[in-house]
Amino acid sequence: MSPETLAGGRLARLLRPRSLAIVGGKAAEEAVRQCVALGFPGPIWPVNPRRETMGGLPCFAEMAALPEAPDAVFLAAPGPATIALAGELAGAGGAICYAADFAESGDEGRERQAELLAAAGGVPLIGPNCYGMLNLFDRVALWPDQHGCLPIDAGRGVAIISQSGNLALNFTMQTRGLPIGYVISVGNCADVTPADLIEALIADKRVSAIGLHLEGLGSVARFSEACLAARAAGVPLVALKTGASAKGAALTLSHTSSLAGADALTDALFARYGVARAHDPASFIETLKLLHVAGPLRGRRITSASCSGGEASLTADLAERVGLETPDFPPAVQAELEAVLGPRVNVANPLDYHTYIWGDEAAQTACFAGMLGADFEASLLILDFPRSDRCTGADWDVTIAAFLAAARAVPAASGTVRIVASALAENMPEATAASLIAQGIVPAGGLAEALRAVAAAASIGEVWAQPASPALPEPVPAVASEPVTWDEVRSKAALAGFGVPVPRGRLVTLAELGDEACALPAPFPLVLKAVGAELAHKTEVGGVALGLASRDALIGAAQGMAELSDTFLIEEMARGAVAELIVGIARDPQFGLFMTIGAGGIFVELLRQTEQVLLPASREDIAAALGRLPLYRVLAGYRGRAGCDIGALIDAIAGVAAFAMAHGDRLEELDVNPLLALPQGAMAVDALIRMRETLP
Repeated sequence: MSPETLAGGRLARLLRPRSLAIVGGKAAEEAVRQCVALGFPGPIWPVNPRRETMGGLPCFAEMAALPEAPDAVFLAAPGPATIALAGELAGAGGAICYAADFAESGDEGRERQAELLAAAGGVPLIGPNCYGMLNLFDRVALWPDQHGCLPIDAGRGVAIISQSGNLALNFTMQTRGLPIGYVISVGNCADVTPADLIEALIADKRVSAIGLHLEGLGSVARFSEACLAARAAGVPLVALKTGASAKGAALTLSHTSSLAGADALTDALFARYGVARAHDPASFIETLKLLHVAGPLRGRRITSASCSGGEASLTADLAERVGLETPDFPPAVQAELEAVLGPRVNVANPLDYHTYIWGDEAAQTACFAGMLGADFEASLLILDFPRSDRCTGADWDVTIAAFLAAARAVPAASGTVRIVASALAENMPEATAASLIAQGIVPAGGLAEALRAVAAAASIGEVWAQPASPALPEPVPAVASEPVTWDEVRSKAALAGFGVPVPRGRLVTLAELGDEACALPAPFPLVLKAVGAELAHKTEVGGVALGLASRDALIGAAQGMAELSDTFLIEEMARGAVAELIVGIARDPQFGLFMTIGAGGIFVELLRQTEQVLLPASREDIAAALGRLPLYRVLAGYRGRAGCDIGALIDAIAGVAAFAMAHGDRLEELDVNPLLALPQGAMAVDALIRMRETLP
């Protein structure tokens, strides 16, 4: 094992052990058998005071009797005994705690888990309540069950970190040809976290990509650091995230609280740091496989070829659904393919090459080489193999040979990822998949999963092409006081101090408004609003009058709102807005303050077009979030209509973010709705702030 392979800091001995101690009864005995079956080359020391042998190996009565401190210990004893055994780990490289009934079982379990950590005395601990670890590079199986993995004696493989032991076991049973180098079940993450494992695994140069099954994120700041470390090492991350981030703030006065969906903040985190998100196990495996072979993609353009018009149409539909592009072939490629396929074939992308060249290796090679010459980011051959128990696949072998010959003929330096995808996952034989991977071709089981994998790899490439965002800070705790709602006047004045443009306005009473000497803030037409901290949504209660063209109109509107308030805000009326947006700030107990940007005005709840942005946020982060909104086409100019002043809009949103960061321990929530996107400039015409006042 090379010195660079042995890197990995605190977890190096645990993850890549040269000696093993396996403690316990039935589960421990199975782990011994699995290590022996996998061919672990170092010493395996079973520990059980009531057995003489375990799995054919002599047993030690206690940890203290071992010849030396082991690199890795598998603790498979019951919970109370596990705590005692953890106190005997001094000198070991680390331990994996299989036992359950710790923090996952309630308050008493949390107390036991604290005792376990204290007993371990700083020795790295994976678990408790976890299934174990497989390291297929070094033939380690600290695993209490059978598994479906094979050792990897040369080359690279992916690592999978899973909070679910059963999902981890299921991943080992995949038959999609994915080379798996590590499977680590982390359970309760009492000590070692997924972030810790990411940083340790990227130090192993044999790891090509890392997959994460996550039920929770733990420290978001720590996770962001690990994402940046993985990016710097060139190791892409894929996450299958289940569950939802708990929102601590009650849904009170602001729209922002209700617009942030349960998983929206996780999506924002992954989008910022280039973590591809899979939403099902099949797409998770297929994305890992593509990244293992090809890494992140440089764009979203694809070509595809099949001998079926139905498959070509299906490819176009599925590609559009996941944000991939199927552009026309470049003219030279179009001409080349027309020459190869003849006048009976309509050459288009996706390509239906018909069956005229089926079984003709030379013609198929020319066709596939022409398609690869388009130099798009990915090129798919759609090919479902026949059942081996009932059919013969000779003609399919010809097609594969032609695609491989075409791949050799077109330089790989072009950057086009070559993919053979079956429409149905079961129609890609495992042996064929393994053979294709060995030749640098991605074998994709399932067309929908394949295209989702391409889109995921492209999303990573897009983030990696930009300067890396800094790691997130730990959330600032809010001060211990009840939040107070600021009225619109105070809220907008506070935001204006941070560069957020607001309308010219004046605060008046009804009596002052009737005095001709009362100066107005701007020429007619004007806006009149009732003012009060309790008037969060003035439009719904008749607290806003627009387009008032005279003082009499102002007085009449104020008289109509007299039951709402005795104080009124007169403002200039901004006109010609390209669009209305909402910009909100809310607090999450795990993520801290975050920003919501979306379609605003009366369309907030109707359209629910929003993006979440974690704070602090750069101008680039804000621009990226705006670009993901369907509304962005309107902001940029749509169907001949002029767009807005994007730079000024970003400046205004950045001012809101700056205000939030300056009040990080006090701000509870904030709404600017609407923020007008104007042809020149931007303007926050309404705002609401809830602030925890500093205690005396």
